[in-house]
Amino acid sequence: MSNRLAQETSPYLLQHADNPVAWHPWDERALDLARAEQKPILLSIGYSSCHWCHVMAHESFEDEATARVMNAHFVCIKVDREERPDLDKVYQLAHQLLTQQTGGWPLTMFLDPDTQLPFFGGTYFPKAPRFQLPGFTDLLLRINEAFESRREDFTDQNAKVREILEGLNPQGSPEGTQPGRDDTELLAEARAQLAKQHDVAEGGFGNAPKFPMPNTTERLLRHWAFSNLTGNRDREALAMVMRTLTKMARGGIYDHLGGGFCRYATDNKWMIPHFEKMLYDNGQLLSLYADVLAIAPDELFEQAVVNTAGWMLREMQHPEGAFYAALDADSDGEEGKYYLWRRVEIKKLLSEEEYLIVETLYGLDKPANFEGRWNLHRYDSWRSVVERLSLDRNQADVSLGEARAKLLEEREKRVLPGLDDKILSSWNGLAIKGLAKASSVLKNSTWLSQAQRATDFIRTNMWRDGVLFATWKDGSAKYPGYLDDYANLLDGLLTLLTTQWRDHDAQFAIELGDAVLEHFHDNHNGGFYFTSHRHEALIHRPKPTADDALPPGNGVIAIALAKLGHLFGETRYLAASTDTIRWARTAMEQYPAGHCTLLTALEAELAAPTQIIIRGPETQLTPWREAATTQYSPWRQCYALPYETANLLPDYLPKLIDAEMRQKTVAYLCSGLSCSLPIESLEALKQALDA
Repeated sequence: MSNRLAQETSPYLLQHADNPVAWHPWDERALDLARAEQKPILLSIGYSSCHWCHVMAHESFEDEATARVMNAHFVCIKVDREERPDLDKVYQLAHQLLTQQTGGWPLTMFLDPDTQLPFFGGTYFPKAPRFQLPGFTDLLLRINEAFESRREDFTDQNAKVREILEGLNPQGSPEGTQPGRDDTELLAEARAQLAKQHDVAEGGFGNAPKFPMPNTTERLLRHWAFSNLTGNRDREALAMVMRTLTKMARGGIYDHLGGGFCRYATDNKWMIPHFEKMLYDNGQLLSLYADVLAIAPDELFEQAVVNTAGWMLREMQHPEGAFYAALDADSDGEEGKYYLWRRVEIKKLLSEEEYLIVETLYGLDKPANFEGRWNLHRYDSWRSVVERLSLDRNQADVSLGEARAKLLEEREKRVLPGLDDKILSSWNGLAIKGLAKASSVLKNSTWLSQAQRATDFIRTNMWRDGVLFATWKDGSAKYPGYLDDYANLLDGLLTLLTTQWRDHDAQFAIELGDAVLEHFHDNHNGGFYFTSHRHEALIHRPKPTADDALPPGNGVIAIALAKLGHLFGETRYLAASTDTIRWARTAMEQYPAGHCTLLTALEAELAAPTQIIIRGPETQLTPWREAATTQYSPWRQCYALPYETANLLPDYLPKLIDAEMRQKTVAYLCSGLSCSLPIESLEALKQALDA
């Protein structure tokens, strides 16, 4: 049978369309073939910007001899984990159960043809034995022999795996059950656990490989902010945040020329990244850096926000507005080649003063840090470098800007990393939120308009008959969305509404909230399934609670539904949010630090959030909105609704406003589902907020 991937839209699957392997996408045709021929399924899951996926492809999947063995003994299925996160979640979990080790990509699993339950698995396998791993062809032959001779043993193992999977989703605590710890103790325990994991020298959490972990860092930032309300200022929590964000923005994980953050660092000092750039990391980090900038100005953080947003708009945006998924780690067949420099290259491009600045700032005066070349990494602050070199600050700023421009122009002549140009609803939701927050804090209207364009693209191209689609490419929307798609997009929309109100965004938010309740909510236990009630049956139906590279859908949707419920006075949304927090309580108590997003939902419910509704002529709204959003106040949501365009109003606001009233701006302070009398002056609003 020939390779079937040529008709797919996934860039990752298309990378394998010319393999001699008879690849199938995951569909009924492939599963029926495995059942009919009673061949085990070789399931390979990866994504287009994954370095080790490329390595395994070059070594094994492009090799004729290896392909003959694969085709003879297996039905081979290739899956893009970004298009099918449902399959990835299920089989990563199954891999962990089988091997007692964490998974990764490429994920290589061998499944029973009748049940799709795995009986063996791993990640990357080399062509020939190395890294204490068997050679892939030898492994294939041994698995085939074992499957044919000992299939009954595998059947027994599969039954045990199924039993474990069936018991994994927590059933939640019945209503009225007393939790093991009260809410404040749970939040304090998470903070204590994160402090133990924090690297006090280099920032971040844990040892290499080091990931940005924006959910974790945001938890500490929020903990600091809420501690200020009680007068018990947790300065060390803020110090952990600032240390982490400073080290990352100075580190080699950040692209100092083009903007944007790479996936993770391979060392404790954030110096050498795994060079792929993912939209979801950068959307979340934009939000986080913008939040910190709302506390106080910071030159380093502002530069990171400006350049990361610039990178997203320059390199990651579809012409019609939405954002692409990822940039590859590799270019011209080599990991990181696009980003690395030799010292002599830089000397040729720059003036003497420019080179001195770049050498000192980015570590060229130190030994090469990546295979004889330099990945730019800052050891010190810009101010310290200027003082050390006895330069005039203004002139130094100009020289550094010119040097960076020259280096970026030269770098863009190189072979570019591969672009995964599919559009993902979930990741675009994170990007929309990040751009909206950044635009609000740094007063950049371009970022706001581009976030709105991305929203309009998704509503036009990926929202159909009440169903949000997960992915879009080349004019085709595919795969009804997963919980993360609805949750992250709804959260992004609500952030966008706080920046600028548009009725159609508000209507879209309501429709998403209604759809997620209809298609994903567990009406019996509370919480939300990752897949919809209409989704194909897999070996497990997860209800994720723990933080990962992306925040868990149950945490995000609990936060978003609470905001939506307070905004429109809709108790259905509020009840679903509360039920989700109650259902997830057991998981949160078992490991608080691993459930930072859900703890944020819990904290928001505990703190009785304040909502500020401003109504007035569009031209008068800006100073009122700015007065309500000048500080980092995560317990506060502000919506400014212009008389001219805002017709979709919360039920608790007055609907009939006379002509005289329409000439003035008023604000309402709302807590829970009740609001103050109208506040009719800007000064009175400021006083009310300071009270």
